[in-house]
Amino acid sequence: MTCLSGIRSFPKLWKSRPYLGLGPGHSYLSLFLTDCGIRNQQKWFSLKAMSPQNTKAVNILAAKGKSVKKKDKDSIKQTSHLPHFFAAGAAKKRSQMNFHNKDHTVLPGRKNIQLPTKPLSSEEWDRLKENYTGKKDFENWISTQMSHNNSPVDVAKSLLAWVAAKNNGIVGYNLLLMYLHLSVFYKQTSEVIDVYEIMKARYKILEPGAYTLLIRGLIHSDRWREALQLLEDIKKVMTPSVRNYNDCIQGALFHQDVTIAWNLYEELLSHRYTPMLETLKAFFDFGKDIKDDHYSSKLLDILLYLRNNYLYPGESFVHSIKTWFESISGKQWKGQFTTIQKSGQCSGCGNSIESIHLSPEEYHFLKEKVMMDVIVGGDHYRKTTPQELERFEDFVKSCPPFDIVIDGLNVAKMFPRARESQSHALTYDTVVQTTGDSWHIPYDEDLVERCSYEVPTKWLCLHQKT
Repeated sequence: MTCLSGIRSFPKLWKSRPYLGLGPGHSYLSLFLTDCGIRNQQKWFSLKAMSPQNTKAVNILAAKGKSVKKKDKDSIKQTSHLPHFFAAGAAKKRSQMNFHNKDHTVLPGRKNIQLPTKPLSSEEWDRLKENYTGKKDFENWISTQMSHNNSPVDVAKSLLAWVAAKNNGIVGYNLLLMYLHLSVFYKQTSEVIDVYEIMKARYKILEPGAYTLLIRGLIHSDRWREALQLLEDIKKVMTPSVRNYNDCIQGALFHQDVTIAWNLYEELLSHRYTPMLETLKAFFDFGKDIKDDHYSSKLLDILLYLRNNYLYPGESFVHSIKTWFESISGKQWKGQFTTIQKSGQCSGCGNSIESIHLSPEEYHFLKEKVMMDVIVGGDHYRKTTPQELERFEDFVKSCPPFDIVIDGLNVAKMFPRARESQSHALTYDTVVQTTGDSWHIPYDEDLVERCSYEVPTKWLCLHQKT
């Protein structure tokens, strides 16, 4: 339990103006729905055995075979203009083609107490609690619902005032955390600092969610270095999250402390974390105002990091990259947004993109890595014996390079449209690449949903004017 008398607005709040507002709330949880993009295939035939005497069934089967061929021709016409199989958004389009065949059941909504949209008096909160029939504590339940449904903060403040009035100015930790959450969401720094002072005085250690909120709330204030101290406090019990590092890096850049920002970035990488793209974008945004070769070299290292880890910036990020390149004095970089032809040639500058096929050296390196890291591993004899491993190595050496083919592809050869699968293979590598005087950067479009096995189709082409 925590006393709220330290919050500067609360004494005045309860005496004269009990419903000073802040703004709407914010949800703790975000749901990310990923569409796998695999549509349900229509079942054309039954695999039950038929007797030779069933001529009617044979005729029906033959008729269906003809109709299938006709459907194949029609489908080839319909799909000939579609992007390649791995193009970003292709899975979404394929799923929409059969959307009318899916049955969607709308689940009945759960009947809950209607959340207030304006501040309530103590009597109104009492009546609302009387109507509550749930098993969970009302105060915690209503605060959770207000956060998830983005209720106005002045409503949340009236809830805190009601709870404090019943408990001699004391409210629970969860309610205080909810108030902090809303203050951070609306960037009301003074309220964040007040809650921070109370928590610092009452609790020796906080849970990770509170640390994350406090770091985010303090990082853009004059007391932003205290957010760095909170990051150090987290390190005493656990490894900080990527979000914690992102907030501190952006705060350091906001306050013009480049050294701290880069140190935190290197520390993040040392934990084998993948940086958030908005973190990398912040470095490029800040770099537009810096004329420093060392800083520029670090930004180019970020682009190589994107390449080595097959990361794709979003539209906003790639615009920041384009702006930074064009702001470099004396280099005369020019950028344009374009696409890559099926042949692997850039539609903007005409240069060829790197081939997706492995060179002999790359293949040899990959084979050795698979042998040592996957097949052999750290424990040589965990799943095999020395004799079995030796026989397998001899087998690999005696066989030429080969491809691994899914058996299901052989089934596809039964149908005329099977040849269509040959166009699914990409001929160029969708990855950040450079020739020194040019850069090609694939990026994700904001309104295109891309599955994990798909690649972007839009590129930023950068080249130096001659």
